[in-house]
Parts: sequence; structure tokens; C-alpha cells
Amino acid sequence: MESKHKVDKVTAAGVLVAFGIIYGDIGTSPLYVMQAIILNERITEEIIYGAISCIFWTLTLQTTIKYVILILRADNRGEGGIFALYALVRKHAKWLTVPAIIGGSTLLADGIITPPISVSSAVEGLRLIYPNIQTVPIVIGILTFIFVIQAFGTKVVGRAFGPLMVTWFVMLGILGLFQIIDHPEILKAVNPMYGYDLITKHPGGFWILGAVFLCTTGAEALYSDLGHCGRENIRISWIFVKICLLLNYFGQGAWLITEMGNLLNARKPFYEIMPEWWLLPGVVIATLAAIIASQAVITGSFTLISEAIRLNFWPKVRLNYPSDQKGQLYVPSINWLLWLGCSGVVLYFKQSSNMEAAYGLAITLTMIMTTILFSYYLYIKRVNLWIVIIFMGIYLFIEGMFLGANLLKFTHGGWFTIMVGALVAGLMTVWLRAFYIKLRLTEYTKLEKYLPALHELSRDISIPKYTTHLVFMTNASRATEIETKVIYSIFQKRPKRADVYWFIHVDITDDPYTMEYKVLSDDDNDDNVIKINFRLGFRVDQRINMFFRKVVEDMVMNKEVDITSRYESLSKQNITGDFRFVVLERFLSFENDLPFFEQLVMKTYFFVKDFTTPEDKWFGLDSSSVKIEKVPLIIRPVENVKLRRVFN
Repeated sequence: MESKHKVDKVTAAGVLVAFGIIYGDIGTSPLYVMQAIILNERITEEIIYGAISCIFWTLTLQTTIKYVILILRADNRGEGGIFALYALVRKHAKWLTVPAIIGGSTLLADGIITPPISVSSAVEGLRLIYPNIQTVPIVIGILTFIFVIQAFGTKVVGRAFGPLMVTWFVMLGILGLFQIIDHPEILKAVNPMYGYDLITKHPGGFWILGAVFLCTTGAEALYSDLGHCGRENIRISWIFVKICLLLNYFGQGAWLITEMGNLLNARKPFYEIMPEWWLLPGVVIATLAAIIASQAVITGSFTLISEAIRLNFWPKVRLNYPSDQKGQLYVPSINWLLWLGCSGVVLYFKQSSNMEAAYGLAITLTMIMTTILFSYYLYIKRVNLWIVIIFMGIYLFIEGMFLGANLLKFTHGGWFTIMVGALVAGLMTVWLRAFYIKLRLTEYTKLEKYLPALHELSRDISIPKYTTHLVFMTNASRATEIETKVIYSIFQKRPKRADVYWFIHVDITDDPYTMEYKVLSDDDNDDNVIKINFRLGFRVDQRINMFFRKVVEDMVMNKEVDITSRYESLSKQNITGDFRFVVLERFLSFENDLPFFEQLVMKTYFFVKDFTTPEDKWFGLDSSSVKIEKVPLIIRPVENVKLRRVFN
């Protein structure tokens, strides 16, 4: 109930942060949408009214009804995004993994082209004042700045950018309103028949939908950033944003009426509706808004990756939490991978008109997958089946049309985002498959069986003492079990004598901020074998070293354990014994009978794992007291080996 209250709470600061974080992409679309629709066609009444009508109904049906009104309802304890939605439905059908992976990977791929097109479109406005200016170095410089400041957290970024975006939307609305006053007849474009006629009767009209779709590409970011801003903050702010966007689009349409029969050439309708005296400040404000446009996709990507790790879709990479504000995080590896991708896009496409041809294809797939997952969510919530079917049918039809129109972009650069999405989807598939293979191959045993042997080993003075307190990280979630590899490490891989054996397991919960632990000792009289199960939320940084120290302090205070050194000379001085952590790092044994495909999956998994955060770093362990032990994931003797002994 507490998380529901937070996500539904409306605050002035929350609304301001929402302006700064999530509306950059959809808010800067007026910079390039009308230009992308008209391209090299001669301006006609059919195109003007049809295009504005399509934009109006796309923003209404796709962004407002589907995302703002409906999909924002599906929050996972305050968190949003396609993986949060998947987490709500995954227990009901295994096949839902497919749309989750496709949707997540294409959304991440979209993050590589959204910032370049937004920033390039705005910076190119400088050519109206300085015709020969080179925009590529400026765009790359601005993008670098955006990615550098991510480390300070979205709270800082949102508060800094919020007022700027409010200024931007006010400017959009005022510029459009003045044009509408001169040509109020443009308001007729609200009639959906104009859009229908453009799509069905205009030569090549269907393919125009690929450009129309650009007006709603930022809709998915509204859902992805639910945890950053809160549902009601997004809904309240969207009312203002939508009004300003529509005023500007209709204003551009009103200006186009005065250009009937002409060609646009290189002109941008967005800048043409500005008075000449406002052009310079207008370009500056547009550039600032375009800088902010990158923010929606970047923060959405961070949320996406953090949830992917929890769902075993992604390698364990370092997550930072720059502020105390709920749901805000920074993922360094993703931040710089996106920066490399964005820089590559700018260098390859060079200008926004080329990027428009590639933009939108990947995000269409994300929206289709979100529709499928949300339809299933409605089904398990026992919404009337006919309502579910109608919702799914309408939106699969709409998004199917957008996808069909966007397929034209594949050869014009759309292949790039699809290629990136396919690589990401491949990695997610490998990681998930490897997780299940490891789960199947990991053997567990009852800890109780080895308690007498552990007590005896602890008292056996013929074996040199390894440490006073020996701490193992274990994957065994059941309190009574332990991996056989841990037992093998203690008794066979150089016997490890210790006074106290600790076994630590970490459970990741669906609740983002859970911080609990449970202690299981071997019996009431002896305290030399202790198992601790931590329950940590998926937003909690796993600083096991610190958490374990806190648990030990509590147990000492309650007289549940004695951590004084057992060496006589040190015990007399009441000196605390030493602690040593052991982390088992698995590798694929050469002696295994895995099928070819599973071997390929595991080899890919271990290859990628070499470049990710090591287990000890992931758990926040002190490296000076950690031993990494490599153990084979599977040991199976090669069958039917025919060896003949020769005596002479």
C-alpha cells in the first residue's frame, strides 16, 4: 500500500522532475515530424490536413489512452517499464519471455538513435544564422556532456532541466497558437476522415505513417520512467504537454496552408513559424530542449538494465544510486556503451534528415510487445475477456500498420537499430538460458549431514587453521541446504579448518527496498556453523560486507556467537578473530556431456562473464579478505572410454 501511495502522490517537485526527465523525446518531435512527412512532395491540402489529423489521433490513441491512461496502471510496486510488466505476468506463461526479450532489446536499441536525432535536429537550426557551420562536432560535444552528467543522478538532472522544458513547451504552444489564429480552418484536421483519406487515397499515403509515428516514439519512456517520477505526476504533466504539442503541430499545419503548391526543400516548418526576431533565442531554446531529449531514453535504459539483471536477462554490471530519491540509478557500463553508439550514429548519418529514415522501426516492435504483455496482464486481472480482446485487437492493428510503414526504413538505416536489437536480444537469450542450465546442473545436499564432520574438522589440530571465521557465499536458497561444491571446497580442496563456518545466501525480492535477514544455527548449544539468508530488494545495493558485519554485531550483542579469536595469546587480549570470504567461481568442465547448443550457450556465457563485474565486487566484499575458487560447473566422467593396460 505504501508503494501505491508513493506512485499516486502528486507533488510540484515531482511534476517538475517529470518535465525534465521523460518528455524530451516526445517533446522535441515537432522539430522534425512535419518535415519527415512532407519530404520532397509538393504541399497540398490533402497532405496538410491528413498529416495533422494522423498526428492528433496518434497522440490521442497511442500516447494518451494506451500509455498514460491504461498502461501506467500496471506498476510493479511503483516501478514501470516492459520488464516490470513482464515480472507481473511471467509466472502465468513461459512464452511471455519472448515478447519481453524482443521489447526490451528493441527499446535499448532505440536509445542509440533517439539522442542523435533530437540533438541534430535542433543544432541544425543554427544553419539559419550560420549557413556554413559544421554541426557534427557540436552534436557529439553536446551528447558527451549529456552522458557525463548522468553520474549525478536524475534528481539533479530533472530539477535542472524541468524549468527549461516548461519554457520549451510554453514556446511551442505560443508559436502554434499565433499561426492557428491566422488560419483557424486548420482545426478541421481533428476530423479523422482527413487522416483516413491520406492513408488510403494519396499515392504512397500508407508509407507516410512511418513519419507520423515519430510523434509518439517517446511514449514508451513515460512507462519506463514510472519509478523515477510517479504515475500521477506523469498524468498531470502530460495534460499540459499534449496541449502544447498539439498547438504547435496545428500551428505548423496553419503555416503550411500559406505554402500550398510549393516544395519545402530544406526548410523546417518548426523554425518557419517563428518570427524573425525570435529566431536566435528560439534556436537556443530548441537546442537546450533537444539536449534534454536524450534524458528520457537514457534513464529508461538504466531502469531497463537494472530490471533485466534481476530477471536473469543481463550480466551483473555495476549499478550506482546517486540520490536517495526512489527509483533513480546510474549504470556506468550502459551509459558509455550508449555514448559510443550515439557518437557512431552521428558520424555515420551526419544529419537529422538521414536519421529520420532509420528512426522508429525498433520502437514500433517494443510497443507491439508491450501491447501483448499488457493484454495478458488484463487477462490475469480478470478483466472481461471481450475488453481484453478489443484492446489487443485495436492496438495490434494500429501498431501493425505503423510497423508495416516503418519497414520501408529498413534499407535506409533501420537495419542499424534492428541489428543492435538483435545482438541485445541474443545476449539476453543466452543469459537466461545459461541461468536455467546452471540451475539444473548445480547439485545441493543437506547441510545437516555434514554438521558432525564440520565440528570434527574445526577441532582437528593436526590440520593447520585456515581462518577463525570462514564465510562462504552460497546459491542455496533453502535454509537446510548447501551446494555440494561448497562441501567439496571445505573437505577436499585443501581442508579448510575454521572455528566458525558461515554460509551466506542472498535472495532478491520483487519489493524494491526490502532489507531483511534470517539466521539458522546448527543447534542451540554450538555456534560454529551458521547460515544467514538475506532478503534484499532489487533496488538495494548488495553491500554484503557491511550487512554481514551488522548481522555479526547484532548476534554478538544477543550473545548468539562469540567472535573472539580462539588463539590463546589473542583470546587473552580479547582480540576479534579474522574473517575470510570464499566465493566459488564456476567454469565449464571439459568433461561434460552437454548437447552442442547448451555448450555453445555456456561458452558464450562464460566469455561475456569475463568482462563483467566479478562476484566478489557484485556482493561488495572486501577484496583483501576474499578468496576466489574456481570450480567446474559439471563433472561427469567421459563414458565408454576403452583404455588397455600394457605390462611390457
